[in-house]
Amino acid sequence: MGWFGTAGDGAGGGFPHIVSVRDGDGGVVGAGFVLSGDTVLTCAHVVNAALGRAMFASEAPGPAEITVDMHRHTYVTQRHRARVTHWIAPHTRGGGAVRPDDDEWLGDVAVLQLPQAGAPLGAPRFTAMAVGQEVEAWHGSGREATYAFLTVGRLNESRAFLDGSPTGMAVGFGYSGSPVWSKTEKAVVGMIVGHFMPPPGPHSTQHNARRSWAAPWQRIESELRLRGVLNSARPDLTDLPDPDDPAFLLLVEAIEDIYRQPSSRVDSARRLSRDCGVLPGSDVTPPTPEEFAAFLLTHPRALAALAGSLRRNAPADADRVLAAGGLSRTPRLLSPREHAALGKLLGAMEPAVLARFPEAVRAALPHLAARPGGDTLEALFDHLESLSGDGRAAGSEPRVPALLRVMEYIAVLCGNRKAELRLWTDAVASRLGIAPAAIRERRSDAREWERSLRARAARVRVLVQVKQADRGRHRLRIWCDEGAGPRQVSTDSVRSYSASEAAREVLRTLDSLTPPAEDERPPLVEVLVDRGGLNLPVDEWTARDPEAFLPGVLGVEFPLVVHCPDILRRHGRFLPHWRSRWSRLDSGKTFVVSESMDRDTIYSKLVNQLDTVRVCVDVPPGPRDGIVQTCLALGIPVVVWDRGRDGTSHTVRYTAQIATPELPDGVRDYRANAKASPPDFPGRPVLAWADADRTVPRLHLTEPQESA
Repeated sequence: MGWFGTAGDGAGGGFPHIVSVRDGDGGVVGAGFVLSGDTVLTCAHVVNAALGRAMFASEAPGPAEITVDMHRHTYVTQRHRARVTHWIAPHTRGGGAVRPDDDEWLGDVAVLQLPQAGAPLGAPRFTAMAVGQEVEAWHGSGREATYAFLTVGRLNESRAFLDGSPTGMAVGFGYSGSPVWSKTEKAVVGMIVGHFMPPPGPHSTQHNARRSWAAPWQRIESELRLRGVLNSARPDLTDLPDPDDPAFLLLVEAIEDIYRQPSSRVDSARRLSRDCGVLPGSDVTPPTPEEFAAFLLTHPRALAALAGSLRRNAPADADRVLAAGGLSRTPRLLSPREHAALGKLLGAMEPAVLARFPEAVRAALPHLAARPGGDTLEALFDHLESLSGDGRAAGSEPRVPALLRVMEYIAVLCGNRKAELRLWTDAVASRLGIAPAAIRERRSDAREWERSLRARAARVRVLVQVKQADRGRHRLRIWCDEGAGPRQVSTDSVRSYSASEAAREVLRTLDSLTPPAEDERPPLVEVLVDRGGLNLPVDEWTARDPEAFLPGVLGVEFPLVVHCPDILRRHGRFLPHWRSRWSRLDSGKTFVVSESMDRDTIYSKLVNQLDTVRVCVDVPPGPRDGIVQTCLALGIPVVVWDRGRDGTSHTVRYTAQIATPELPDGVRDYRANAKASPPDFPGRPVLAWADADRTVPRLHLTEPQESA
């Protein structure tokens, strides 16, 4: 990298940032090394050893934490608790399980995320392993004296065989996960995975001596890129910019203009090196403008760090650098310190808040799928960082990045930590040159979302799974959800009920609930049905009890909706569409299906029309059911139809005047009016309602057989 060094350029031949991986008793079980500013690469079997699992256990560790020590300098060690974010289990060439006596396997890679605080970790260069390279490896203790001199003897696409020097340390237990470091290349070329031990008994000259094997960097890189790790976390720093790259040319010009005095370029470059965790070059000779620009386009967070230092005294220069860097895909949104601070904030959040992140992302960015970029929060935020602004800016002002908008929505969920998140957002926005008014506008949007969410999500609901049994009879399962998720309250899965008996059973559950004192709304009744049950008149079921003074009609006393998870989840590719539409419930459009439309027409009109949240089906019974099911399968969260009429539906005309979020109560009013005055309210409305922010219980497709 020239003037801008790497983590492995230190004097003395040691590798400054080797990582010690420890087990629960504090013993060293292996090594690792820095992959990016806050991630560590090691072997999966080292993680298994740290957690006390079988060496070749293939299941991902989940949220378990691992103790790792970072050796920043010879006498400076920092202890962290890390979590696995990407897991490639050990496996055979055929994809099977590895046995304890196997001496060759694939995979065996784990990426650990550190809750980083302070300056970012220095990351090394990476380059391909080649036969004949003279390399070094270290024990997981991180002690410099444990270095072992090795030579790459054989190499194939999956592993390399390394032979050790006859003197000095030999690779053994505790070396797995160590970087294979080439002093000539000044880069990591692989990772130690295993070693060959001589058989027990007296030594023979025929025994294999000091031979180990490693995963070459090219294999590791390929496997990580397939999982989107290197594509998003950090680019390959061996790839220098194309000299004709417009971003490179513009940055060279900007560096020449901003730092006309060589001394000022030295001072800025040294600050930038420190911020990015790499070793600086000469105190006297500055980096050339070309070296400076190349570093900005190869280290993913260098450009943001430079813009931050320029913003204080030369805001126009900061804007110029950011504009030039925007032509390249390498620079990330956040500087190393901003990224580390965000990680610290996320690491301190309550699990209940963490669980609601996808909900906040959907609300802030309704066009975005729920969990882009992977199954972890780290992957989600890494993907958000790569997205552009939200498109709302005055004149030439910079747009608010997607990540900052999301953080405003997350802040309203965080209670006491709201101020910390907002201070972080304000600091990043200031460094980017975003007007405070733009952030205030997004903050106001988030507050409005919180108010609507509080009003909508706090509602108590009763979920009733209805399955037809014998003619005119039904089996029930009932759950209550006061806001913490469904809890089952019925246990009899065999008994069948008539409509009146079922209504009494549901009302008995509703009578047992105690809604919050501040919420005067009646509980929502959500009826879970299969495809054949969408038109069941559950809302008309009446509890007739001779000892009761009142009849008890379910759909008249309570807002009652139907939900068919089977149809909704039948085509998983439309689930992101459903979540995106639900996030726009307050502002989305309504689509009316008339008699002239068939199912193919409906599909073509709605498949990518993500601003449509509600469909009113106004067609006769013949084609109606197929159209309803098409809408539900496409992820339309709200569908209204009339189960009884042939002609133009009075139900559709009436509900057209009701705002979408108010439909459950509006339909209940209609049913009450129909009970009182059937000629004026002749419809039999059905409301399908699929709330993407509240869970439904896992439903049994078939009833279990129970013995007497």
